[in-house]
Amino acid sequence: MIVISGVTSSLGIRLSLLLAEKGIQVLGFARRIDHVKELLSHPLIQLQAADLNDEALIRSICSDADGIVHLAALSAPWGKYADFFHVNVEGTKSIIRAASHSKIKRFVHVSTPSIYFDYRDRFDVAEGDTLPSPNVNAYATTKKLAEEVVDLAFSEGLPAITVRPRAIFGPHDKTLFPRVLKACQEGGIPSFGKKSPIVDITYVDNVAHALWLAINAPTSCLGEKYNITNGEPALLRSILELLFAKASIPLKTRRIPYSLAYSAAWLAELKSCLTGKEPLLTRYGVGVMAYSQTLSIEKAKRELNYQPIISLNEGIKRYVDWLQAQ
Repeated sequence: MIVISGVTSSLGIRLSLLLAEKGIQVLGFARRIDHVKELLSHPLIQLQAADLNDEALIRSICSDADGIVHLAALSAPWGKYADFFHVNVEGTKSIIRAASHSKIKRFVHVSTPSIYFDYRDRFDVAEGDTLPSPNVNAYATTKKLAEEVVDLAFSEGLPAITVRPRAIFGPHDKTLFPRVLKACQEGGIPSFGKKSPIVDITYVDNVAHALWLAINAPTSCLGEKYNITNGEPALLRSILELLFAKASIPLKTRRIPYSLAYSAAWLAELKSCLTGKEPLLTRYGVGVMAYSQTLSIEKAKRELNYQPIISLNEGIKRYVDWLQAQ
């Protein structure tokens, strides 16, 4: 049996179905589970409502697990540091303590390439490249700390592997493309740089496939970290044109000077510190729309035998088909 935290995410849903297709029993948990219709009626998938920091309950959930895939995280461009720390760091400690009371053969931790970002163009970033200090925001900071928690547990015997999937999109995506589509409807997608950045994004099936490989990877992979992308770096503008063309929606953009946008985001963040409301624009949001960042997946190809199974073009088509069917 494989336990999946954060099972109601886009990736959690796809991974659950992939494991079930392979005849593997899944026990997934999240704070709310009543809205994932694809999983609720599946005979090999059991769902449970649980908070990651309810340690006694999480220990019970993990007690019979052969493996754990830890997806649950607070992922947002803005918020209180304490909230990110509670979920991303303390939550990771909680599930690792639960794992230590079971006899799991594999613990797969899902991290983020946000820890690489530092407001400059970076190409072909490898897992061992120097990380910026400090990290760009509370999310990246606490996910880096969570990796350190996993590293410590590995040194104490936890059979752990960490993956860093870049910009996941696909059915049930609540973050990447929905925000892009909303921005287009509300006046146009902002463009902050002089030219379109080159970026990596990753279709959800490819990430689920990579997690399956990590679950079954040889012991030589334990303690390692792996970038995961579609392996198709592209101009952000080209990706948006492909998305909107397949959705038959006119693509509207608006050019904003980077310095002006960055200053406006800084002021918006200051205001949000007083109001407690998420700013409409963040410095990180401006940065990722202005600077190129691509990742090397050579290590995952070499050691996990990872190859993307769904192309960028096909992935966007599948996402649009799903979106139009809703």
